Amino acid sequence: MTKPLEPTLQALPNSFLRYFAATRPAFLSVTFVGCLLGLAAAAYSGVAIGPALATVTLFFALVAHAGANVINDYYDALSGCDGANSERQFPFTGGSRFIQNGVISLRATGVFGYALLAAVVPAGLWLTAVSGAGLLLIGLAGLVVGWSYSAPPLKLQSRGLGEYAITAGWLLVVVGSDFVQRHGFSFVPVAAGLGFALLVANVLYINQFPDVKADAGAGKHTLVVRLGLAKARWGYVLIAALAYGWLPLMVSLGQLPPLALIGLLPAAASFVAARQLWSRAGRPAELTPALKLTIVAASSHGLLLAIVLCVHSALA
Repeated sequence: MTKPLEPTLQALPNSFLRYFAATRPAFLSVTFVGCLLGLAAAAYSGVAIGPALATVTLFFALVAHAGANVINDYYDALSGCDGANSERQFPFTGGSRFIQNGVISLRATGVFGYALLAAVVPAGLWLTAVSGAGLLLIGLAGLVVGWSYSAPPLKLQSRGLGEYAITAGWLLVVVGSDFVQRHGFSFVPVAAGLGFALLVANVLYINQFPDVKADAGAGKHTLVVRLGLAKARWGYVLIAALAYGWLPLMVSLGQLPPLALIGLLPAAASFVAARQLWSRAGRPAELTPALKLTIVAASSHGLLLAIVLCVHSALA
């Protein structure tokens, strides 16, 4: 199978398309799913969904995620880990390659990333004004998580805390999308969203395996670098087990309807990915199928659960 071509200036002569592609739009899908899940949680609770608020929430959640992607590229280029990454599995690991391939300069990437994050602020303030002051806390926490994942001085991923940050970040997407509609806090989006957020964290976790040598050489001490490949394989299994264990727990406690157990179906994809990781952890070139399956598992889990909650709401 032919590998996707890395970006070049010749292939992206249009500046708008160049900057748009630098946000890694294909990987924004998990935020799209997270927003849908938050809206579905509100609908499941009997809240009438406002289309305009939902659209604004979704758009600026995607902008925030895009900004975090670009900021991550910027700081990974500064640290040298992306430039030294010869075992990357593009487009999943090793960064977007826009800086390394001379498509967008380092400085322009940094400015662009921070501009995207700044663009979220006025929209967040407007949504806070119409939905409730609590959204300010959710939005601020989300921006801090997106920035501190790779930016100094916190550099959470480099301290082995990246998985916690990702879990918190995507849980905030679900909770925030619910809050805008509900105008208040509820446990329902946490019940619906924590398993999904853990599966998103597993996407970032497994992506560290092909990058382990470059990350270690650049002083980026991710959890996989800290544990070593053999022990780190257990981390993938543990995160998946927590994610899929959360859902039946919430059903048993009455927080989610029994039909929500359909969200366990993507466990098959996670299981296959775990088996592949177990035997191929030290062979980056053979990990691409596992990387893809992990993305499929996270997105499918969130989508299935969102559909179930919406159907339950419609039939109630």
